[in-house]
Amino acid sequence: MHPVGPGSLPPAPDTKQEILATLNPHAGYMYSGPVAAHSFYAISRLRPDLIIIIGPNHYGIGSGVAVPQSDGWETPLGNLKIDVYAARELMKTSGIVDMDDAAHWREHSIEVQLPFIQFVFGEFVKILPISMALQDHKTSIELGEAVARLARGKNVILIASSDFTHYEPHETAKAKDSKALEYILAYDVAGFYGYIERSSISMCGYGPVAAVIVAAKMLGADKSKLLRYATSGDISGERSSVVGYSSAIFFR
Repeated sequence: MHPVGPGSLPPAPDTKQEILATLNPHAGYMYSGPVAAHSFYAISRLRPDLIIIIGPNHYGIGSGVAVPQSDGWETPLGNLKIDVYAARELMKTSGIVDMDDAAHWREHSIEVQLPFIQFVFGEFVKILPISMALQDHKTSIELGEAVARLARGKNVILIASSDFTHYEPHETAKAKDSKALEYILAYDVAGFYGYIERSSISMCGYGPVAAVIVAAKMLGADKSKLLRYATSGDISGERSSVVGYSSAIFFR
């Protein structure tokens, strides 16, 4: 067991928490994997029909907000089916989502979540990947509202994929990220965006995080819990320039 990880393998103990969404990091597994494991452990007793994963588009390739045209993705653990019907429904009802495989071809922020999903839920759960190159406040709210409409009445888990501060000293990153997490855990999207602008925080997936907390709140989530925060320095021991990682859940 990794010292930064949850300390147990799934399934997690029964809980009264009705978890609707998680926040997961997406760096290399050796750095952020132990932190991400906390979220997947927390939801490991759930049996969702669909997992909607929203991640940033680091390369800016393809459409600004995009679901795939593909009907499935393959990983070393096997195949995962994409809910093409849900993708088309989201595209038609949102007004801002396109179908575009190019937006996903080189992107890792959603890709690294998939083996966790397969390990915990097997190959039978469907996924809906959403790539965000556009991460402004308005787009995040509109996407979150559309995702909530799509997910309402269905057995769905939402995942926001983001790393936090990049390439600053450990203590600086931790201080900046702690404040950002206060806004996130309070479902305060406006405050979160204001803090990003004021602090110039180099968080790569702020749009996906905002969209997911908007959707989770619309679906009835009113509580949250930070499961684990760590930096790459906690893993490697090199703390002069780190990346921050967080794992959290949103529930009712």
